[in-house]
Amino acid sequence: MPKNRRMHLVVLGHPTPNSYSDALAHAYTRGLREAGAEVELLPLRDLSFDPILRQGFSGAQSLEPDLVHAQRELTRANHVAWFFPTWWGAPPTLVRGFVDRVFLPGFAYKHRGNGNGLPDALLKGRTSHVVTTMDSPNFWYWLYHRSSLHASFVNATLRYVGFGPIQTTTVYSLRTLAPAARERWLNKLTERGRSDAAKRLQ
Repeated sequence: MPKNRRMHLVVLGHPTPNSYSDALAHAYTRGLREAGAEVELLPLRDLSFDPILRQGFSGAQSLEPDLVHAQRELTRANHVAWFFPTWWGAPPTLVRGFVDRVFLPGFAYKHRGNGNGLPDALLKGRTSHVVTTMDSPNFWYWLYHRSSLHASFVNATLRYVGFGPIQTTTVYSLRTLAPAARERWLNKLTERGRSDAAKRLQ
């Protein structure tokens, strides 16, 4: 493998198969592979793990083998793309539970020794791309939800542990999106995959 070839991890966070998030993730993955990138597709619904952090951050909870594998792939990855729907202004429980169990102190971040509660990010050096769908129109999400998912998942989660830069792609008004418009989005994601792969391969 060429030294400048980067590893792309595509995390699929929709709990049911054959969703539009699946279609977008596969379109993006196809673009990455067509451009010669190394890609690992990680459908969270296929993993066997308890999504509840049973003791919060105050006690140990053994990682299931699938989560050990996920941490290994996150460590290897230079670029992590996330695909999931926005429900109630947030990621699905499947995604949130995965993050709670995997982005642990000592792996994703650690608190600074001065006791001020600010983090030292441990996943620096990795870029990310968050692709989400929602039934809400753009103005409603911005005006009434205050871009809640982008504030919590992009800023308070991914940037907190060191990802950056982070791209975002949001497919709004999915419920009323015409078939032709859905197909255009799939084509855009394939092209975005090619583009992201080319940038990482330089």
